[in-house]
Amino acid sequence: MNIYITLDYELFFGKSSGTLDNSIIKPTEELLEIIDSLNIKANFFVDAGYLVNLEMLSNEHPQLKKDYQKVTQQIKKLAQDGHSIELHIHPHWEDSYYDGNNWIFDTKRYKLSDFLEEEINTIVEKYAGILYKITGSKPKAYRAGGWSAQPFNKIAKALKNQDIYIDSTVFPKGYYNSKDQYYNFRNVPQYLTEYRFSDNLTQENQEGFFTEIPISSVKVKPYFFWKFAYHKLLKQEKHQAFGDGQAIAKTKNDTLRLMTSSSYSVVSIDGYKSSLVEQAFYLYKRETQNKGNFVIIGHPKAFTRYSLEKLKKFLLKHYKENHHFKTF
Repeated sequence: MNIYITLDYELFFGKSSGTLDNSIIKPTEELLEIIDSLNIKANFFVDAGYLVNLEMLSNEHPQLKKDYQKVTQQIKKLAQDGHSIELHIHPHWEDSYYDGNNWIFDTKRYKLSDFLEEEINTIVEKYAGILYKITGSKPKAYRAGGWSAQPFNKIAKALKNQDIYIDSTVFPKGYYNSKDQYYNFRNVPQYLTEYRFSDNLTQENQEGFFTEIPISSVKVKPYFFWKFAYHKLLKQEKHQAFGDGQAIAKTKNDTLRLMTSSSYSVVSIDGYKSSLVEQAFYLYKRETQNKGNFVIIGHPKAFTRYSLEKLKKFLLKHYKENHHFKTF
């Protein structure tokens, strides 16, 4: 199996962004302690809109200047050490601002497709450009913020213009539809772990320009989310996230759906979801006859002591086997 560890390197986007140190820098360092000891390289999908805003406002706000220096230093070090730095876009940074103390988010245009095609091209060029400026290398892969990459045909040209030919947004069978966020991957076979496509990222096309490397998914029964809620209520230290911000709240309808019917989730090393990684791995190993990709997602801001311990056990168990830890 090819195993990809992929991280969405970003702040929170709810009522509180959280601090750079607690939501990104420190949990990333905790992760590196584990994977560096095994010489495993990870893929960091860096929220480039955050970097663009930090750079733009650094002369006005001393704190943002410090944050820009700190975060770019970590990203440079990651790249120098052989980790992959790829493009993650949350375009609502275009409509958000800093009030002198906090980031104020406007998520009305949460999806890249909410913008005009000329605007999309400018955003992709600008965001990819800052990663190149920091690391000296151009990103090859893209992941949409909130998995909201549809309709893909609106952003395909902009990605092609930047020579970005890999997407890793899809997670098979996933679905979500709210006022601002939308994705529908229900027609993607669960154990299809790599395919070519053109303008529709859920429709395989052998002649397509893009390669999709989907995030692995796992079917989850309602009792999992009841257990998740139980651990959250207990407020045990090992289940407390490193990040100190607040995520965008799910809709009541979506919460009810998760608590009452089976659904599909990304294979994740975030919090209690990390308890599903080992189970999902064996399913992918069996269904692909040990020849496919197993793509794990994580968000440093959502790491817990529990989830990092689960990751460590998973890696120690499997890294000496005939598996390949890959970067884009």
